[in-house]
Amino acid sequence: MLSPQEWQIARLAASGLSNRDIAAQLYLSHRTVGSHLYRIYPKLGITSRAQLIAVLPLDDSANRMPS
Repeated sequence: MLSPQEWQIARLAASGLSNRDIAAQLYLSHRTVGSHLYRIYPKLGITSRAQLIAVLPLDDSANRMPS
């Protein structure tokens, strides 16, 4: 489904960070983060950043990628 980097970006976006904040944390361009999110949404069957919260768990037990 999602690559490890896509998973990490999706979780950070769902936690409320901006593309620039995510980019700084992961040493990426904010445009790269936006591109990843653009590809993540269809994979998760969503159309917006706000919907990430509904499809991704945010508790500490979910810090790792699903197997």
